[in-house]
Amino acid sequence: MLCESVTCILILQTLSNGSNSRMPYSQDETALNSYVDIGTPSRIWTVPSIHSDVWQLIRVHDHILSEFRAGDRIVYLGNYIGIGDAPLETLDEILTFRRMVMSIPGVKADDLVYLRGLQEEMWQKLLQIHFAPNPYQILGYLLENGIETMIRALGSSPEEGLRATREGVLSLTRWTNSLREKIRRRPGLDCFFHQLKRAAYTSQHHSAPLLFVNSGIDPERPLHRQSDSFWWSGKNFNHINEPYAHFHKVVRGYDPNHEGLHLNCVTATLDDGCGYGGNLVSACVDAQLGEIRDIFRAQ
Repeated sequence: MLCESVTCILILQTLSNGSNSRMPYSQDETALNSYVDIGTPSRIWTVPSIHSDVWQLIRVHDHILSEFRAGDRIVYLGNYIGIGDAPLETLDEILTFRRMVMSIPGVKADDLVYLRGLQEEMWQKLLQIHFAPNPYQILGYLLENGIETMIRALGSSPEEGLRATREGVLSLTRWTNSLREKIRRRPGLDCFFHQLKRAAYTSQHHSAPLLFVNSGIDPERPLHRQSDSFWWSGKNFNHINEPYAHFHKVVRGYDPNHEGLHLNCVTATLDDGCGYGGNLVSACVDAQLGEIRDIFRAQ
């Protein structure tokens, strides 16, 4: 089972890197639009992995809205869908909250930033699974790691997908196209998935530059060469003990080891187990000092 998981991850990484000649585009061609500079705000509100827990998300949103002021930023750290049983309701809540925040005088559209999480990366690869050399094995891996709830929420089923992988490329393409069409029919979702960023950071001219990622980084690679490390290099993140590049601190929203909140001088893990029986938290980051100011727990 471990060998199968490793094989699936390697294939998913290949798809992420765009090395398959049939892929519509490569990562390098989209890299310039994959990172966002959020400037020099005073405060940054973070929302780590939600995993389809809409009720905890509502409580976090209520807290942020009560404290938010023009000039702040909100950075969602990915993993909106997956695991939990309310992925569509979670996405609707995110879009509704965006409209509420945008109604505050002085707030700009780019004050809210959405990173792509591991769940969204896997969802994207699901929609490209007809390019994979072993789609049945890949789909099994995706189902075991949280994607099943999104498939069912859209009115399809894992059984239908698994059957399509055995029937061949044409059947599998029809199935993935049906999932795409169901996303397009829900207002705002197609646009939401297409504008997700790989990472966000405060200006390098800031007194304490911050980097925001989903799960991990490879400390040996520069930022523009991280590739899929943002999703697949999270297991050793808590062991990083030296600043990465010029950043004062790297903040992430998902811990694949599920070890809870972890803060040190150069990293911050804000995943408290939401979707796995734990809390959804929201950390207010003092962007001037580059430190966590306070943490709100939804439960």
